Amino acid sequence: MSETTKRQNRRRFLQGTVLSDKMDKTRVVQVKWGTKHKMYQKIMRVATKYKAHDEKNESKAGDVVRMMETRPLSKDKRWVILEVVK
Repeated sequence: MSETTKRQNRRRFLQGTVLSDKMDKTRVVQVKWGTKHKMYQKIMRVATKYKAHDEKNESKAGDVVRMMETRPLSKDKRWVILEVVK
């Protein structure tokens, strides 16, 4: 077997909401999740914004999308939108 067949795919997948579709082939996607505070053990809501590549400009603001981590496409873009969930 060659080296490429042995290597495992360690790409991450995330699901989030499109906040902005004003750029060409780029979307700003917000991903929300909950985490516990280290000291107080209270559940905190955390949200992070990612810039994702959308080759066909299919997604619009408000859509829920699924995206995959990829190689750097620009200064900020590290994700590619795979599908529009709803």
